[in-house]
Amino acid sequence: MRLKTYITTLLLLVSINGFSQEIWTLEECVDYAIEHNLQVKNISYNNDSSRESYRQSIRDLLPSINGSTDYTIRYGRSADPNTNDYVNTEFFSNNYSLNANLDLFRGFQKLNTIRASKFIHKATQEDILQEKFLLAFRVMSAYYDIKFFEGLVANSLEQLEISQGNYDLVKKQVELGLMAGADLYEAESNLLGDKLLLTQNQNQLANAKLALIQEMNLKGASDIKLQESLEESKVSIHEDISLDSLYQSARGFVPLVKSQEYRVTAAKKELQASRGALFPSLSLFAGYGTSYFETNVDENGNVIPFRTQFSDNTSKFVGAQLNIPISNGWSNHSRVKQQKIAYMQAKNNLEIQEQELFQLLQQLVQDNRALVAEYQQSVKQVESQHIAFTIAQKRYEKGLINALELFQAKNLYGVAQNQNLQVGLKLKVNQSTIDFYNGLPIFNIN
Repeated sequence: MRLKTYITTLLLLVSINGFSQEIWTLEECVDYAIEHNLQVKNISYNNDSSRESYRQSIRDLLPSINGSTDYTIRYGRSADPNTNDYVNTEFFSNNYSLNANLDLFRGFQKLNTIRASKFIHKATQEDILQEKFLLAFRVMSAYYDIKFFEGLVANSLEQLEISQGNYDLVKKQVELGLMAGADLYEAESNLLGDKLLLTQNQNQLANAKLALIQEMNLKGASDIKLQESLEESKVSIHEDISLDSLYQSARGFVPLVKSQEYRVTAAKKELQASRGALFPSLSLFAGYGTSYFETNVDENGNVIPFRTQFSDNTSKFVGAQLNIPISNGWSNHSRVKQQKIAYMQAKNNLEIQEQELFQLLQQLVQDNRALVAEYQQSVKQVESQHIAFTIAQKRYEKGLINALELFQAKNLYGVAQNQNLQVGLKLKVNQSTIDFYNGLPIFNIN
């Protein structure tokens, strides 16, 4: 038993360690998240339900066939079902029937219901795709958050290394009597500040990794490692983006809009189906029946055998029924009005989705222009602050400036690096999002 527990624990540790050691690309993160996301599965169940509703609407065109049988024992004075004479004896009877009914015309209600359920099924398929895309964007955002905080940690380590070098230099200069003790305190304070900043950035990185692990539903993992990619770190500047062409491209394939388009069509078919109830309906029916009676006897007083009665008592019928709706408390007209309202509401919802899509793309284009300008300025700022810090470092070593001025130049350089990293990753996400709405295969989602 102890050996079994040990092996189970060992396998669990190997599994957890395997997740933490695996190196993930953005595409792998998205694929894993989609496969294991519970909300996607939940919407898939809605799609399964709508598919079955669609299939059942087709099967509703088939005739309805029902069979029945009964076994009845009568006591005391009762009517003989065979002769309709009253008898005072105990007896039993047995009846069998088979009935069929086929709708020939119901104002095309069933055909329109089939069409409506078909479009509802298509809408739920788009709902699945929409949920997958939303999840993919959340994963991408969490992925680049990790990249950002990894960059902050790298910048913090660089700043810490510089501070450590300055501290060692000042300490040596103080020991030689070339600098005052106050300079050492300044250097130590700056060093401790950089250590604290590194710890804070490492904690933020851990939180970012946890967010991605949760989005992916990566069970048994406490850490995740992302692949280093030159393409991910490289930022390319798009040419001027046309909002109208971007909207036309997105309008044609975005699942949220397509889903609502299908629902508009479905609502229209449901309206037509409700109007069908205002028309007369015509149906065809047929039936077969037979019976057995214990009171059915021959001339010798013997009960006629079951097989003989089953054949002799057979009855068949066939007919047609025309139903003309005259007044049902105005319920049919009320249903038509309700469906008309639902149809108008569905069209309004489509316009809302189109408006929200346009506004989203409008904001993306505006953000892109702003981020491009910010990124270009941040690149220049990093270069400028790097030169300024290099000069300050040399001047400090020659005693031309004090420690406070050096640390200020170093901190400005660090801030410029972090801003450049942040703006660059924001621009990367923004451009990937624009590429998606342009119809480019950003995610491998079907």
